[in-house]
Amino acid sequence: MTDENVRPPVDEDAVRLYGEEFDQRPKDFFQRMRSEHGPVVPVLLEGDIPAWYVIGYREVNHVTGNPGMFARDTRRWNAWDMVPENWPLLPFVGWNPSVLLAEGEEHQRRSAAISDALDAVDRTELGNGCERIADELIDGFAGAGEADLISQFADRLPPLVMAKLFGVPDAEVPDMIRDIQYVAGSDENAIPAHQRLQEMTRRLAEARRSRPGPDVTSRLLEHPANYSVDDLVNDLLIMMSAGHLPTGHWIGNALRLMLVDEQFAVTLQGGRGSVVQALNQVLWEDTPSQNNIGRFAVHSCELAGRKVRPGDMLILGWAAANADPQVQPTAHGAGAGNRAHLSFGHGDHGCPFPAPELAEVIARTAVEVLLDRLPDIELAVKPDELLWLPSFWVRRLAALPVTFSPAAASHRG
Repeated sequence: MTDENVRPPVDEDAVRLYGEEFDQRPKDFFQRMRSEHGPVVPVLLEGDIPAWYVIGYREVNHVTGNPGMFARDTRRWNAWDMVPENWPLLPFVGWNPSVLLAEGEEHQRRSAAISDALDAVDRTELGNGCERIADELIDGFAGAGEADLISQFADRLPPLVMAKLFGVPDAEVPDMIRDIQYVAGSDENAIPAHQRLQEMTRRLAEARRSRPGPDVTSRLLEHPANYSVDDLVNDLLIMMSAGHLPTGHWIGNALRLMLVDEQFAVTLQGGRGSVVQALNQVLWEDTPSQNNIGRFAVHSCELAGRKVRPGDMLILGWAAANADPQVQPTAHGAGAGNRAHLSFGHGDHGCPFPAPELAEVIARTAVEVLLDRLPDIELAVKPDELLWLPSFWVRRLAALPVTFSPAAASHRG
């Protein structure tokens, strides 16, 4: 922290970045923020902690594309003295030696190793593994004629895939799923859940150092980047969390849109080739990746007419930027082939290659198998009865209850 950093004042027009509208009706929230405040909004996080919410597409690109002006290391923040010990957003804001918060050469070293380890994943084997897991999950409810596609399918498939990719023991998977969801909920369960996840990834890294296997964890430990166990603990947690929740709710949000929007359903059910286009459209209209904390101003500057002080926090509004009228496709379905969204981030701290490609394999396979197995799925409640779970990070449904004609087990699991 430099001498010019001072505790940020609370803007008299600051908007609280939490509450029912933020959780349940984000598109209305974004529209109101844009009309009242423009592309950069003074906001208050829980505990009335001030920050800037960047919701303009051009402004988000500017911030993420200028690491020398807007840096990633959270130790630069000028409001740490306002943060209570049990602050629910702390797990993703507190500094730790991870790729997420590293800068310069250290970030390049880690991100290159992660890209190499992920790129070694065989896409065909990944798709086949996803298909087996999807069939096993569907077999668990196909005969009942009803299911909750969130808790019984979308919430479970990606972490089961992640466990196989990273070498997580089967016995640890249920606790991993629970704790990642707790962290995303940003409530009183977040901090203890984050601590348990760190302990889990440490056990995994130490086990793979002693007994390497054909998994991402072992490849990182063997990489020329010289990963230590301590290095790997937080990076494993980041990778598995990013592979779990955003991918799972990419699946869930696509299935919801299919069930409540007839035009979208036609696109999604038009054949296997249309699933990728439909999933891309979801990233524009209902991306699971909502916000990111963020960047921290290195120097005094102006951003969209706002005076940003050294150490000020900037929250990157991925979903809000995707909804920017300057870039949002106006015609229904016009965004299906447009991949200029920010749902995988942007800049040197964007989602590293080939993680978006692997996530798409998982999401596409999940939707394809479900449509093949249960082609007559219908929503079991009225669309306006569907609720979104509170989360600063992820756009995720509480449940997606459906009915369908009972089907036999696949025997392919």
